[in-house]
Amino acid sequence: MKILVALSGGIDSSTVAHLLHEQGHELIGVRFLLWNDPLAPALAQLLPSKCCNAQTATRAACVAKQLGIPLHIVDLQEEFKREVVDPFLEEYRRGLTPNPCIGCNRTIKFGKLLELMEELGCEKLATGHYARVARERLSDGSDRTILLEAADAAKDQSYYLYGLSQEQLSRVLFPLGNLRKQEVFALAGHFGIPFDRHYRESQDLCFFPEKTPKEFLKRHLRDDLRSGRIVRRDGTIVGSHQGLPLYTVGQRRGLGIGGLKIPLEVVAKDAQKNTLIVEEKGRERLASVRLKELRWISWLPREGIPERFDCRTRSLSPKISGILRFAGSSGAFRFDHPIGPQAPGQSLVVYRGEEVVGGGVIE
Repeated sequence: MKILVALSGGIDSSTVAHLLHEQGHELIGVRFLLWNDPLAPALAQLLPSKCCNAQTATRAACVAKQLGIPLHIVDLQEEFKREVVDPFLEEYRRGLTPNPCIGCNRTIKFGKLLELMEELGCEKLATGHYARVARERLSDGSDRTILLEAADAAKDQSYYLYGLSQEQLSRVLFPLGNLRKQEVFALAGHFGIPFDRHYRESQDLCFFPEKTPKEFLKRHLRDDLRSGRIVRRDGTIVGSHQGLPLYTVGQRRGLGIGGLKIPLEVVAKDAQKNTLIVEEKGRERLASVRLKELRWISWLPREGIPERFDCRTRSLSPKISGILRFAGSSGAFRFDHPIGPQAPGQSLVVYRGEEVVGGGVIE
């Protein structure tokens, strides 16, 4: 089979390429150039971005050379800025906490990769994601592709893939979906891939080098950051913030408030008053959340009729049970037991067992 392999230069995609090559497939490699922060050229030399740096580029080229396969380098920096970075910054301006990885997977990674797959005459696209796909026969005789959690729960990335369409999922391969990370390390050693167990994995947001987006936001939203008060629900002033975009609902660390027996957490942001609202951890609980931009992968729940599902509000958080009701692309998820504050802009992903049914954005 002729397969397009996404080669980031990391251990996962490199192992995928070796696995498929060993199985006798005809491979073509591709690596995207996505981002080079124009506001941090000096920083890039000291602490390179997680997705596009000289080290991973060299590794990808080495893997392609070792396997004797062509490697296409595709510059998508303009598209990545327009489709991922600019919306990310705009949502922070609006007081939200976006999850750009989900949109990036749908429009950039899988959108552009599948276009290239067709252009190059390949039958499938393979990536190093930790997730699984399977075909399922329906009662009417038709088939559908379902998205499943990875075998390695600690590395599962299915949460970030709920935005993919049935057509996209039907054309991809996730060779690592049934493997655990330790097995991938063992395979990498077997194939002679030059990595050690302490290499830096590109997890979470890849387009800034720091661990959190705070410094990135400071660079790109400098004109939108105005200091203001941190208050409790009763109006008591407990501190000052450096600009609302730098904080997210549910945040406890980095508030600059100490000396309290019970730590405080962010429960809301008041943009009109430029005020950050906090309360004691665990004091405010949510019985339900409203959802927008609902997407279904391969199975459509009955509109207007409550359905019981599990969900996640973060990629590797424990599943939460509850009831979903929706109409069109909007809905609400009521939890069996109230949970802590949830950041508007984050995604709630719906599961039926190990199958990812779909998801939406928390309002």
